Amino acid sequence: MTEKEKAQAGYLYDANNDPEIGEDHLKAMDLCYEANHLPPRRVAERHAVYRKLLAKTPEKFYIEPPFLCGFGYNIEIGENFYANHNCVILDNAKVIFGNNVFIAPDCGFYTAGHPFDIEQRNSGLEYAFPIHVGNNVWIGGHTVVLPGVTIGDGTVIGAGSVVTKDIPSGVLAAGNPCRVIRKLTAADKEKYKLPES
Repeated sequence: MTEKEKAQAGYLYDANNDPEIGEDHLKAMDLCYEANHLPPRRVAERHAVYRKLLAKTPEKFYIEPPFLCGFGYNIEIGENFYANHNCVILDNAKVIFGNNVFIAPDCGFYTAGHPFDIEQRNSGLEYAFPIHVGNNVWIGGHTVVLPGVTIGDGTVIGAGSVVTKDIPSGVLAAGNPCRVIRKLTAADKEKYKLPES
């Protein structure tokens, strides 16, 4: 079993010394660099780079630079995806976003973690567990989503959250650690005013 196969299977794997993983990471960093250094108005060119970098891209999406990821080929984004500045996705395992996902600035999605055992950690071993974000999810600024987390459809994650465990659908959740605050209801539609026509 290769180190890459171990990572995909959820086993400890050598993330620091494996040539294949190292080369894959450098390719992703090159593409991130290219996308991040295009002038702001060259959106079509930046999208073309993202289409080379990511495993799945829809017709309509927008990622504000700078954007960084570990490999790119483990990231799938749904239709009408939006990520604001400084989004970091460490996709050592799959990271899948549904449709209509909005991500505020300075958010991180980290599939990779390190063992608590000193010898394993110092030898370069890591683990990676997938992250799944459902449809119609809004993630507030400075949120961190940790390995193995699933966020359900229609949920809002408050700014500054550290999401350590699964969050169900249709709720407002926030905090460190992130926890459900309440269900979202029809009354939330009345929270903000629209101009009178």
